[in-house]
Amino acid sequence: MGKARLLVVEDDPDISNMLKIYFSGLGYDVDVALRGYAALEKTRQVLPHLIILDIMLPDIDGYEVCRTLRTSTRTSHIPVMFLTQKDERSDKLQGLELGADDYITKPFDIEELKLRVQGAIRRSERESLTDPRSGLPAGRLIEEQLRRIIRETDWALMDLRLNHFSSFSDVYGFVAGDDVLRFSAMLLGEVVDEFGSANDFIGHAGGDNFIIISTDEAAPKIKEALKGRFDEEVQTHYNFMDREQGFIQTENPAGEMENSPLMTISMGIVSPSEHRFSDIREITEMAAEARRKDITTEV
Repeated sequence: MGKARLLVVEDDPDISNMLKIYFSGLGYDVDVALRGYAALEKTRQVLPHLIILDIMLPDIDGYEVCRTLRTSTRTSHIPVMFLTQKDERSDKLQGLELGADDYITKPFDIEELKLRVQGAIRRSERESLTDPRSGLPAGRLIEEQLRRIIRETDWALMDLRLNHFSSFSDVYGFVAGDDVLRFSAMLLGEVVDEFGSANDFIGHAGGDNFIIISTDEAAPKIKEALKGRFDEEVQTHYNFMDREQGFIQTENPAGEMENSPLMTISMGIVSPSEHRFSDIREITEMAAEARRKDITTEV
């Protein structure tokens, strides 16, 4: 697993810097936002695994930040831990009603905060809420979205796979592979932000497989943009020689060296405008079949 990403939202630079230094020393990837709107923008760009959120902020308070996160399909799954000087029962209840996962009061014990952060991230992963590498919604959250859309009419589901990802990981190692998964998650978010909406859903179904739920109108634009950008930008994950020759060399089970192409992305799209679906398994199976056909058109 790669580093867990924390976003610390705290306008006191002494506290935010202390938390960044402390959790970075524990192996976390830590970003800091001094204002509420900055926190929402950072979360939109790169999904953190957990947000430590101060309630008293200069622009909008932590309650509003949490409310915004919880009402967006893209960010509703992220664990939020409130950090505040207040210790009144009504303040805690307000935070919990908004969907906060925990609440710690200043001055706090840094060891206690560490244990709470670790526990919240473990719970999220154990309950199949997020993928530990990409930070995107996984298992149960994907299933919930599928059960939601099957009752609706204006949607399109995209099944995406990173072709030749396993060969890349075999040659470059699992750390480099995790970097590609995080890059892919960021790229999906950027493209959906440009051509879709905040209500669109992005999930990591596991391994090299992702899904996007958008609209019939936006899906073809998202597909075209993703394919173009992925083919170009994924090359930065290869060394110069592999980029120049356009392939990497891998060893097959017989011990022979083979040429494996550079990674590409294939996508299949299904929507209720073209098919009738009786259960969520039909949606995923038809989307996977459309994706496999997309691969054959590239070969």
